[in-house]
Amino acid sequence: MFKRILVAIDGSRTSERAFEAALDLAVTHQAIVQPYYVVEAGPMYLDVPGYDPSSLHTSLMEQGAALAHDATDRMKARGVAGGVVTVEATASDDVATLVIKAANAFNADLLIMGTHGRKGFQRLILGSVAERCLRQATVPVLLIPSAAGGASE
Repeated sequence: MFKRILVAIDGSRTSERAFEAALDLAVTHQAIVQPYYVVEAGPMYLDVPGYDPSSLHTSLMEQGAALAHDATDRMKARGVAGGVVTVEATASDDVATLVIKAANAFNADLLIMGTHGRKGFQRLILGSVAERCLRQATVPVLLIPSAAGGASE
């Protein structure tokens, strides 16, 4: 029985499916849901002449606010308790570690995430936040694959 569910959201179709799974489980188990959005810092703090990271940062913050508003509305419509948490990563933060810390701080008994299905060189370069969370988590992790909705991302 799940009572506290943390779900990672990032605006992708895969995270949308993960959020839907969290809502479905929350309704079934009368659980509290905490959608969790990380504003990644990596590409924003490149030291390149003429590069202004403020527009990217603003865009990511706006995306987070829009996702939080949408998630809150959808949770209310389904009678699901909880609230969205948005955090800003620093250049030294690992997103997977932030997600795991958030799950622990929330006392989650389930972590739900989407996977993007990256393979080969793209996965080598970008890594897999979901895989790192799966390896580090001390609670069950439900991974929703990118192919779950019938179309890859």
